[in-house]
Amino acid sequence: MKEILTRTECTAMKGIAILGIMLHNYCHWLKGITRENEYTWSQWKNDQLWAVFNQPDELLPMHLVSYFGHYGVPVFLFLSGFGLVMKYEKGNLQDVNYWRFVRYNYLKLFRIFIVGFVLFTMFDAFTPGIHRYQAHEVIAMIGMFANFLEHPSQVVWPGPYWYFSVTLQLYILYRLLLYRRHWGITVVLMALCWLWQVAYLDDAETLERLRYNLVGGMLPFGLGVLTARLQNTGFWASFSQNRVAFFGILLLSVALIFVMCLHIQAWLWVPALIVVGTIALVKLLPESIMTYVVWIGTISAAIFVTHPLVRKVFVRPYIQDDLYAGLLLYFVATLFLSWLVKKIIDQMPSPKL
Repeated sequence: MKEILTRTECTAMKGIAILGIMLHNYCHWLKGITRENEYTWSQWKNDQLWAVFNQPDELLPMHLVSYFGHYGVPVFLFLSGFGLVMKYEKGNLQDVNYWRFVRYNYLKLFRIFIVGFVLFTMFDAFTPGIHRYQAHEVIAMIGMFANFLEHPSQVVWPGPYWYFSVTLQLYILYRLLLYRRHWGITVVLMALCWLWQVAYLDDAETLERLRYNLVGGMLPFGLGVLTARLQNTGFWASFSQNRVAFFGILLLSVALIFVMCLHIQAWLWVPALIVVGTIALVKLLPESIMTYVVWIGTISAAIFVTHPLVRKVFVRPYIQDDLYAGLLLYFVATLFLSWLVKKIIDQMPSPKL
């Protein structure tokens, strides 16, 4: 049967996702650029986006990646759920002990995290605007449970590193409740996490804490688990080669994403459409572009831990003038430095199951 997603397509999805994250995390710091609704929802941010569409200018691409780029994170969470099922349920592995599973996946994340964290904190200490950690915050960052602390947005620094904690939480949840279990359990957990967020839509502080943790990531992660269990089934065979269908799905996804972002209840479901749209986009990419997107995907982990350091170099001098010059310098420097950082990560010992 035709695969829903090949390894190459998964890598391409990583490339698209990391480009969105990397560009978002630079552009949303710039003066006059539209801000995103990520952990909480604010109407004024939508009003700002709508004003940009009514009077577009040369900064429109920056406004768009600032507002929407953070949605690369749900793509990575989807791929995490997809990859776990493909490796532990459809691969040749026997049942893996719970503690061995947690240890292996913690160390797998740690070897990526520690390289970026050390480089960033050393550079941060010698440059203006240092972030001063408390001892328990450093321990929480290294232990990947910093998202549980009060006001996680002020603890997890650099900001993108919150991803490591939520990913480890979802890995543990998978091994405890989803591993080789009925698909209905995944659906129930997705629904419960959605309802939990709905209950606190009017409480920004609590909603932010929920969305910093597995409650906010369960929807795309669960979709990944469910999609992997459909891999190589007859469900996909008649649909997989229909480019016209994928083009329609992509257009519909983009339209719904724009509309649903404007309404707080619908906003909670946007990550699902982001995943669907990204899959459709990957299926439509021509080979000439696919090659570059896949290459970026191969260094996506290094880009993720490296770009906060590069951002600090370029965002201050270009925060309000020559915005595209700063963005271009940031982009080129991030790719080059990430290529070097990947070589360091690859030299570190890999954990064994």
